[in-house]
Amino acid sequence: MNKILIINASARGEKSHSRDLTKLFIENWSKNYPEDYFIHREVGLTPIPHITDEWINAAFIKVEDRTEKNQAPLALSNELVKELKDADVYVIGTPMYNWSIPSGLKSYIDQVMRINETWKFRSGKPDGDYQGLLQGKKLFILSSRGDAGYEENEINAHMNFQTNYIKLIFSIMGVKDIKVISLNNEEYGGELFAKSQREIHQAIQLLK
Repeated sequence: MNKILIINASARGEKSHSRDLTKLFIENWSKNYPEDYFIHREVGLTPIPHITDEWINAAFIKVEDRTEKNQAPLALSNELVKELKDADVYVIGTPMYNWSIPSGLKSYIDQVMRINETWKFRSGKPDGDYQGLLQGKKLFILSSRGDAGYEENEINAHMNFQTNYIKLIFSIMGVKDIKVISLNNEEYGGELFAKSQREIHQAIQLLK
């Protein structure tokens, strides 16, 4: 039995295409793995607070020096980190906003990108050699985009600060099994978008 963490980042509700993708994922996954269960974290409609000076000071206190008082600013962050540690599979449903991710998802990432909690310096010194602490996890990124051509060696690849960024962050935190499925051409509509919808729906149905 696995725990699946569903993270929705769209600022839209019923009209959100990325939310449609996470719903489809849940339906398909439930058929294949009926004993698995889902928990949900909303970062689009229920915004995650930005980190503060107090948060930063608390986060960089050494583990052995942490007290209930000096860790108070990290209450929500601790909850979010625990969710990540407890879950086996992560599913992020996110639109592309201005070639990047929604601000709510960025705030969420800032809250969980925690030194000595989700990552650390392998040597213990800030030398750029990161060691991820989220081991044995799997991540599915379900993205929606207005245009297309954002994958490696495609025409808009240099503008993809959405899925490339998420992959980088989670790989630093130790997640190596990452799969990206993207719904493209939303702004064009018509048959072009419908074709993309059919393709991504088929791709999600094959996920395991």
